[in-house]
Amino acid sequence: MVDVSTQSRTVPVPGGELELTWAAATDTGRRREVNQDAVFAAFPLFVVADGMGGHVGGEIASARTIERLSALAESGTVTPKTIEKALARAVKDIAAHPEATDDGTGTTVTGVFLDTSGDAPHWVTLNIGDSRVYLVRDGAIIQITTDHSVVQELVAAGRLSPEEAENHPYGNVITRAVGPSEGVTPDYVRLDVADGDRFVICSDGLTKELTDYGIRHFLDENSDPADAVTAMLDAALENGGRDNITVIVLDVRHPEGAGRSDDAERDSDDDAGSSPAGD
Repeated sequence: MVDVSTQSRTVPVPGGELELTWAAATDTGRRREVNQDAVFAAFPLFVVADGMGGHVGGEIASARTIERLSALAESGTVTPKTIEKALARAVKDIAAHPEATDDGTGTTVTGVFLDTSGDAPHWVTLNIGDSRVYLVRDGAIIQITTDHSVVQELVAAGRLSPEEAENHPYGNVITRAVGPSEGVTPDYVRLDVADGDRFVICSDGLTKELTDYGIRHFLDENSDPADAVTAMLDAALENGGRDNITVIVLDVRHPEGAGRSDDAERDSDDDAGSSPAGD
């Protein structure tokens, strides 16, 4: 059984303090021989990568991507520009491994970081691929990221219903990834900071086995992040564990209530500070 523990940190922000608690775990699942997922969870960055490709290639792709992003977090400067530089370096790392240069090799990367550079703190999600960030706020669960997948494109075009998408034969085919021949500019969503928010960052090994309602159920039943992660992981394994499974649960307490607006908003490139970045 995976050992899961809850970590915490109090963060000074404009207008007061944030109290963050989180837990993370990854499991190979019941049908895979190798865990090609990788995870990093430490303030201010919480990210999941789901590798794909050959027996070794996907594992290399996800590991190198997380290594570059974790080094970025440890440096203390996390912005869209520095993220894109780190991902560009990860692409070079992946390409340097001959066993990881197949066309199908790459990794998703999905997560959230805290931006305290402005007058009020904000969360910023980042996404390439079909791993996901969910937010539970005011009693509702919302998928913040949009999957980069063939199935999602069919749903967006009205050619497939969400119900049909769940078991579609192209369900595993993604349209964007971090890899030797792919771009490295994520989609960003900027979110206000609200007391009581709960984030779930996960690979598709979780969402293959649990519906959004199921994720919400285990969050409601488990106030401690480690307990919530363990409950979701156990349920995903019990439901089949067909893929590697990675989960982060991040809880936010902001007693002063500063910085909250009514809705999550998608940023323009200027708002998020997004721009393609090289080495």
